[in-house]
Amino acid sequence: MNISFELLSEDNNARLGLIKTPRGNIHTPAFMPVGTLATVKALTIDQVLQTKSEIILCNTYHLLLRPGVERISRVGGLHKFMNCKLPILTDSGGFQVMSLSKSRKICEEGVVFNSHIDGKKIFLSPEISIDVQKNLNSDIVMVFDECPKYSRDKYEIKKSMDLSIRWASRSKKVFGKHNNKFLFGIVQGGIFDDLRLDCLKKLKDISFDGYAIGGLAVGESQIEMFNTIDCLKDELPIEKPHYLMGTGTPGDILGAVYRGIDMFDCVLPTRSGRTGLAYTWKGKVNLRNSRYMKDDDPLEPGLNCPASKLYSKNYLNHLVNCNEILASNLITWHNIAFYQDLMEKIRYHISNKTFKNFYDKYFSILNE
Repeated sequence: MNISFELLSEDNNARLGLIKTPRGNIHTPAFMPVGTLATVKALTIDQVLQTKSEIILCNTYHLLLRPGVERISRVGGLHKFMNCKLPILTDSGGFQVMSLSKSRKICEEGVVFNSHIDGKKIFLSPEISIDVQKNLNSDIVMVFDECPKYSRDKYEIKKSMDLSIRWASRSKKVFGKHNNKFLFGIVQGGIFDDLRLDCLKKLKDISFDGYAIGGLAVGESQIEMFNTIDCLKDELPIEKPHYLMGTGTPGDILGAVYRGIDMFDCVLPTRSGRTGLAYTWKGKVNLRNSRYMKDDDPLEPGLNCPASKLYSKNYLNHLVNCNEILASNLITWHNIAFYQDLMEKIRYHISNKTFKNFYDKYFSILNE
């Protein structure tokens, strides 16, 4: 079976689609839990499956450092290594090189950086990044890009963007042709509309299986993020998936779907789960707060997730404040289930042409 994308329906700019892969179908708009080190933190793969997740994301940068691509490729790739039957998207490492490395030196060939773990010097290029991702055997591969920090220096952002375009071309060349894998290009250009549009045009000339918007969630405001999507939404290829990288509060997701985005990933539901913060249809719940000591209601009784409907906020408050490991597991499990419930409801309302009403009802609540 070949991998493919089909646009099923539209409700204004909101899109309903289906990515078919040899490892299963992905209904879009879709949220991808982040499995940084070949694990969605605090959850088993069975728990991830129970949340109705259809795809997960793993990190090339982190896996290159630990455990190393050789250990993973030796057993046939990530799916066998982590016992995961779901499709997997791997990012290329560009964002982590920017955000985590202790130092970095960028040149035309690639990036030399020091590991954030032990300071070891490492070289990463488009060719190496794609080769690593192919050895990880992921289903959706990302081009290697230079992800700049938030900046209003247009000259520096353009210089970075131009380098990313050249790296995208090299990524495409080394990726080759694969019927069972997608290669996504990444649109850079900071908060400058003309740079974003120029980058997208040049990526379309190279031609990719999907188009991601990168270089966001790096310090810009939500309005700036939405404005960036607005400037691109009419130029992104209709027949290809649209992916907003690394951004994903519930409000961000609603606003981006409203502007034509199909795919999301974010560490927030897992990271928040480990710090006692839960997402619900009534807004965020800080389970460390003493107000929940007398709240015997579950987080979301209507969610078909044991963590959401079987444990009281009173009990979860106790676990969090005693630093019990079970707290991280239960709240993370609930958060991923909530995110997937959000995506399921988004898809339902797009299919029924009622997404605008759904958006108007929940955007302010979920965007707090």
